Amino acid sequence: MATRKKTKSKRQKTPARKPITRKKTPPVKKKVAKKKPAPRPARALKAQPVRAPSQPAKPAAAAAAPAPSTGEERVGTVTHYFGQLSVAAVRMESGSLRVGDMIHVVGRTSDFRQRVESMQVEHESVVEVRAGQEFGLKVTEHAREHDVVYKAATP
Repeated sequence: MATRKKTKSKRQKTPARKPITRKKTPPVKKKVAKKKPAPRPARALKAQPVRAPSQPAKPAAAAAAPAPSTGEERVGTVTHYFGQLSVAAVRMESGSLRVGDMIHVVGRTSDFRQRVESMQVEHESVVEVRAGQEFGLKVTEHAREHDVVYKAATP
């Protein structure tokens, strides 16, 4: 018998697949920044004739704030107001102030009178404060910075 030569069987390759193609997205258009217009050159102002004022100008703060009553002396100004506590920080300018005195707080939008019931200096209750001290004063209404505190005359 004749021997046959064994031939290697070659495996047939599968046909090549068509590569997957992605759909192309349209190209993104770049936004071009708009140019700002160039600043215009400054024009020379026309010289206007200077007029003499017919009345002397009054300070706005003095005109807006009501004047104190007669017999009241200015003792200090409000430097800060603590709304949660209803306490005004006051800097004494002159005189003295005691618990029980009647005060008048005057400002552009505030104008009220009250009796001094509680004062504190550095978180310590005090009965009297003198010029140059800063203290906390319990108030009945809203006080604002730069309000003026007057001591009302006792009858």
